[in-house]
Amino acid sequence: MEPDGGEIPNAAEGADARKPATFEGRLQLKDFMFSAQQPVRRSPRFAAASESPSSSSSAAGVTVPPSSKKKRLRPETQTSSSSSSQQKKRARPSSGYAPPSTYAHLPELPDAVAPNLLVFFIGLNPGIETARKGHAYAHPSNLFWKLLYSSGVTPRPCRAEEDGQMPELYSLGLTNIVARPSRNGAELSKQEMDDGVSILEDKARRWRPESMCVVGKSIWESIWRVRRGSPVGKAFKYGWQDESENMGVIDGEWAGARMFVATSTSGLAASMSLAEKQAVWDQLGSWVKTRRAEREAETGRGS
Repeated sequence: MEPDGGEIPNAAEGADARKPATFEGRLQLKDFMFSAQQPVRRSPRFAAASESPSSSSSAAGVTVPPSSKKKRLRPETQTSSSSSSQQKKRARPSSGYAPPSTYAHLPELPDAVAPNLLVFFIGLNPGIETARKGHAYAHPSNLFWKLLYSSGVTPRPCRAEEDGQMPELYSLGLTNIVARPSRNGAELSKQEMDDGVSILEDKARRWRPESMCVVGKSIWESIWRVRRGSPVGKAFKYGWQDESENMGVIDGEWAGARMFVATSTSGLAASMSLAEKQAVWDQLGSWVKTRRAEREAETGRGS
């Protein structure tokens, strides 16, 4: 049968067809044969990938620098760190106003007072530890008793348990602008602090101390606000105040108690260093030592 559309080969062509197949010919196909001795021709892009230190990256044909890997990990790290910090913030209880009923189970602290005091100290209000123990400035972190001694207000170290004896021992009295206990000053309202100012005025007129010492800036801010109807602002200063600020003045009868503003002694008050607080208290201590010596001299002359 003849091939479709083909021609019958001649004898010479039939003889050539019987020769074995080779790569010889006009195209020289042997030049394209694979030889293990010849170098493998590779694209420069693949060659660079094979030299990369990352085997996984070379398999894809792209070199990924180590820095880019770190960048991909950063969002996860930042997310975990930010979430942990947010959890810490949420775990921290917020401090705000607490009504009197919150600590109604705790007793109020009585004043330690008597006539003819050298200094009548005005605290903010009893803390939890103070109310439980029934003694002024009883928390171990409170610096009140330490500063009394280091400044010279008392001639020896005193303890909170001696608070009731202070008028008799050293002519020192103790009271507060707010009577009810609380965990900190933030749990008090401005209104109840302002209401305490008139009570302090009455106590000053009744007992007539030579001086009254405000233990903490916020107390003086309330006194100033009630007297002037505006914040103290830049007019605030620690130490002795002008005679126009005397407390409990009775016109034509008594000039009132001199006012001294001391730093807070609470362990929560960390805006000033101990050295800064000591410098303020030393001013009061210097005056107390002078007045105490003068009183003793007067007593000696009288006897």
